[in-house]
This record gives sequence, C-alpha cells and structure tokens, in this order.
Amino acid sequence: MNAHLRNIHPLSWTIIIGTIFGRMASSMSIPFLSIYLIKSLGASPSETGIVVAVSSLIGVFASFYGGYISDVIGRKTVLYISIFGWALVFVGFGLANQIWIFFVMNALNGLCRALFEPTSRALLADITPQESKMLVFNLRYAAINLGVVVGPLLGLQMGVSESGLAFYFAGGVYLIYGFVLLIQFMGHKDVGIVKAGASEHLTLKGAMQVTGRDRTFIYVLVGMVFCVLGYGHFSSTLAQYLEMTPSLANGAELFGYMLSLNAVVVLIVQFPLVKLASRFSPIVPLVVGNACVAASLLWFGIAESVWAFLVGVVIFTVGEVLMFTMTDVLVDRIAPTALRGTYFGMFGFNNLGNVLAPLLGGFLLDALGVSSGLLIFTVIALTTAFGVPFLLLGHRHLKVRHKVSTQEALTEVS
Repeated sequence: MNAHLRNIHPLSWTIIIGTIFGRMASSMSIPFLSIYLIKSLGASPSETGIVVAVSSLIGVFASFYGGYISDVIGRKTVLYISIFGWALVFVGFGLANQIWIFFVMNALNGLCRALFEPTSRALLADITPQESKMLVFNLRYAAINLGVVVGPLLGLQMGVSESGLAFYFAGGVYLIYGFVLLIQFMGHKDVGIVKAGASEHLTLKGAMQVTGRDRTFIYVLVGMVFCVLGYGHFSSTLAQYLEMTPSLANGAELFGYMLSLNAVVVLIVQFPLVKLASRFSPIVPLVVGNACVAASLLWFGIAESVWAFLVGVVIFTVGEVLMFTMTDVLVDRIAPTALRGTYFGMFGFNNLGNVLAPLLGGFLLDALGVSSGLLIFTVIALTTAFGVPFLLLGHRHLKVRHKVSTQEALTEVS
C-alpha cells in the first residue's frame, strides 16, 4: 500500500483532495435543489423533475465531447474551462429567483460536470502506473463521499432548503480549486497536454465509430444506464417523497441525515468491498450492486419509520459502492490508450439514467400521489433491475475478449 501511495502523482493528489472540498460544497446545495424549488418557489413535482433532469440531460450529450476534446486539445485546457465555469454557475444559482433561471443554471452545471468528470478521470489514468490505478480511482471515490459526509449537514445548518447562501460558498470553493490546479500545472508543464502526433488520426466520427463497434463497452454502458437510473432516484424521487409525505415531520432534515449516512457507510465499506470485488471480473460487482439498489428502492416504498429509511440507506449504499468503485477500472481496461478520454466521455451516456430518474419519479408522484409509495417504488425498482441482462451480456463478451487477447499474446511469444 505504501509503495502504491508513493507512486501517486502530485496532480492526482490535487484532484483527490480538491474532490473532497468540491463535493462538500456542491452537496451543500444541489441535493436539496428539489426541496428548495418546492418550498421556496412553489414548483410542482413535474417542474422540479424537469429542472433536476436537465443537468444530466446536458451531461449525456456533452460528456462524450468533453472526453473527446480532452484527447484532442489536452486535459489541462478542458479542466480550466470546466472548473472556473463551475464557479460562475454556482454564483448564478445563488442569484436565481425564478424556475427558468434554475433550469438554465442547472443545464450549465451539467455541462461543467460533463467536461470535468471524464477529463479528470482520464488524467488520473494517464499519470498513474497500472498497478496503482485501482487505488487512485478508489481514493477519488472515497474523496467524493468524504465531502458528501459533511456537505449536507452544513447545508442544513445554512438552511439551504430556504436560502441560497450555500450556492455562493460552493462557487468560492471551486474558484480556489481552480487556482490550485493552475499552480500545480505550472509545476508540471508536460502533464495534461497533447503529445505531438498523438491525435492526428483522431476524428469525432472515427472516435464514435470505435466506441459504437465495441460490443463489450456498449453492453456495459446500457446496463449502467439502468444502474444510474436507480441511483438517481435517491436524490430526486426519494427527496420529493420524503418532503411531501404527511407522516414525516421534517422530510428535508431526514433526507440530509440520509445523505450523510450514505457517505459514512461508503467510507466504512468501500475498501473491504473493493478488496472482495477485485477477485472477480469488474462486471460481477456491478450486477450485485444493481440488485442491492433495486432492493433498497423497494424497501423505501415499504418503510414508514425513520429507522426503516436508514436501513434502506445502508442497503442502497452497499449497492452503490459495488456499482461505482469498479467502473473506472473497467473503462480503463476496455479503452485503447489513445482513446481513453473518449471512452470515459462516452461512458457519460450512463447519465441518461439520471435524466430519466427525476422525470419518471416526478410523473409517478404526480399521477399516483405519495399515498401510493409502495407502487411507485416497485415500478422504479423494476426499471433499475432491467440493467442486469445487459451487464451479464457485457460480462460474457469481456471473458471472450480476454481469452482472445491472451491467445494472441501467447502466439506472439511462441
């Protein structure tokens, strides 16, 4: 472990530590956006669902371009554009006072995330030795959840469901993060740039054709859409359901505690689960994780007490860890080196699940009402489980692919 830690590049540490503070700042506000719109602006569940969904909708289409552009013009430039743009977006959230302005700001939020996420992950893959990649990707995932432990609690203290103060705080944090990255890149001028001749053969059409023909990648991607669909209901449908349920005295406060519990459980179980999951093909944990998330969503439809909801969070979190801790390693394994950013960007199409979750959840809440909680959560649990067949197909193709590559390597040696 110590040897692997020593192999981690200083820029990787900057991204990992910056992720802690960035996610802490954003989780003070964005997860409460549904509640804020309902309580402060009187938005309906359907209107709220549209505003929440637009971030992921933009992300679905922009993430591919973000990853592709980073392969063409360099990771550094894309990171600067996205992170300083993010700072401005959060200030815009703080100034917003109408639903349409929140719609625009959340669209820009999705654009910044779609540029930053695949590019930062591709950069981590670029500057990390192969034997340390799983550790680095999991440190990044742990950093996300460490930030989310503190963020919602701070958001509740700031009264984020009624005030925009947390948005300004998030903007300031991302501004500082951007300047730290700027200083770090000045000390590592050879990192994050396009090497001479590296992208001469790369065109957008060609990149899309390569990823589109990769059947292993496509099956995994479609399966992950349904995984993310289930995951997306936690911060959209469940948040609205808790706020609108008459039997719960303070749904916003309960949701804040559930968010923090989710992050704490991630930090507790992540590395033991990753150690266990690493014994299997990376797709096997995704299948088990999908089943856990689907089961937890069904449980939320049954739960009536605070403790029951907290138990559901634990089940949900185990599924979340199994689904998301192995995906970066899996994409890095599937992707050709020259198209690493493109593959990470293309994988952003799994955010289609985050688009569909608030739309489906908002429609079900409007059509059936909170009194039909069991029916609502049964429907969304079943749609989540639709990902399993696609993941199993991806698992089968990955095994065939590994067998072929092994045979080719043996042939070359002989």
